[in-house]
Amino acid sequence: MTQRSTDWWRHAAIYQLYPRSFADGNGDGIGDLAGARSRLGHLRDLGVEAIWCSPWYLTPMADAGYDVTDFRAIDPRFGTLDEAEKFIAEAHEHGIRVIVDVVPNHVSNEHRWFREALGAAPGSAERERFWFRDGRGADGELPPNEWESIFGGPAWTRLPDGQWYLHLFAPEQPDLNWRDSGVRDEYEDVLRFWFDRGVDGIRVDSAAMCSKDPDLPDFDQHGAFPVPHPYVDRDENHAIYRGWRAVADSYPEPRALIGEVWLADSDRFAAYLRADELHTAFNFDFLGCSWDASALRACVDATLAAHAAVGAPSTWVLSNHDVTRHVTRYGRPDTSTAGGIRQFNPVVDEALGRRRARAAALLTTALPGAVYIYQGEELGLPEVEDIPADRRDDPIYHRTGGTDPGRDGCRVPLPWHGTEEPYGFSPEGADRPWLPQPPSWAALSVATQDRDPDSMLNLYRTALALRRAEPALGDGELRWLESPDGVLAFARGADFTCLVNLSGRPVDLPPHTAVLLASQPLIDGQVPPDTGVWLRTPDA
Repeated sequence: MTQRSTDWWRHAAIYQLYPRSFADGNGDGIGDLAGARSRLGHLRDLGVEAIWCSPWYLTPMADAGYDVTDFRAIDPRFGTLDEAEKFIAEAHEHGIRVIVDVVPNHVSNEHRWFREALGAAPGSAERERFWFRDGRGADGELPPNEWESIFGGPAWTRLPDGQWYLHLFAPEQPDLNWRDSGVRDEYEDVLRFWFDRGVDGIRVDSAAMCSKDPDLPDFDQHGAFPVPHPYVDRDENHAIYRGWRAVADSYPEPRALIGEVWLADSDRFAAYLRADELHTAFNFDFLGCSWDASALRACVDATLAAHAAVGAPSTWVLSNHDVTRHVTRYGRPDTSTAGGIRQFNPVVDEALGRRRARAAALLTTALPGAVYIYQGEELGLPEVEDIPADRRDDPIYHRTGGTDPGRDGCRVPLPWHGTEEPYGFSPEGADRPWLPQPPSWAALSVATQDRDPDSMLNLYRTALALRRAEPALGDGELRWLESPDGVLAFARGADFTCLVNLSGRPVDLPPHTAVLLASQPLIDGQVPPDTGVWLRTPDA
């Protein structure tokens, strides 16, 4: 397996593979490991250095696999443990590392531990693995507190014996009690299970939410963020990840820990990236930043400063399985000031969004650190917003009565080839895909874009190949260059410049430059609006 350094997480281009929607090998309309293995060549040709796989474990699918029944078993919808091991080995043969998802905040309500807790008495050791409490009111008919689920509705469900259990997500996802030593031991063993099978890293879901205040106090859930928070970013979390880091570092080639950490406070965020905790964490501030030069520069500066304080590499991400795809976000009216990661305004200028997405691709892949690419991003896929109610799967949609359309629109299966659904996602004659694909996606398929040298797919292929070939790209330093208002320009190394024009007018190229790559054709030697360019600039 080729590599630029053993600290690959500091510079890698990492592809998020959402198994249900990547490729279907057995024809049931659901993506699986057989399909993913058959498409590894696409990822090799794209030029990614690692794959992050969303959960593939045994699950009832109450929340797209983030409700895990057994972390050591593959769900039959995806395949078998043997196929997972072959996927890891075959990815390595292509020079691609593999990251798997681990969910520490909760398990499925069908997990063995929770079934044991339901059969045990209040106060038992089995219930101490979770957050069981008596209710309030004369007969305990009210929840223990007023906490709300992130998915909508109350965060508590009552059992026939009168006790309530906590679930900050869906009722099918009971929260674990990390004060229980058995929980800590179990998860460290899960890490070893996958590291022993060749996995190179672990992505930690909802990493800042594991620990809870045992008093379970109420707070204003729609007001200012309380410090300390009853269940977000509690100091006890750091002991958990120091234990995980010790496991990761015990292997001859250290494994990486990558956190999903949503925190506004940059110092608190950086604390998770200290030398004995997580290696990297997702940069949600950048993902949610508006298409505005000043805002983006401020975000980049704040990101680099926060990470430098603890010696950690930055990460850059434009989309993932939980947010509106950025082609659509960037095509919204007033995107220059709106920002945000979940937008539901039905008016979209998709051509504008795609131009900006092409420029954003060159921006993110030129910034210092690692870059994440969500599957379909390399095709310029937009959000699918007209999914019929009876085809929607996301619990957010159902728990909010449809007022929040949820995340299905960014999880629609990929188009590979052909002129109609399933566009090669499934074999011919297969069941329909688990989510419907739009008729317009024939023009966005891998096969269609492969034939077009100016396609989004070929832009990504070229950018990632140049990124690997340019010594200055990946981890390292950045120097901002003088530029007109509305333009971002920075140097990497001695002679590489990235320039992105976010203004409403064309701008001149810097003098004495050679264009390596442009997201749109230049016009009379000028960079059009919403265009990014990579330049060879000896005088930078």
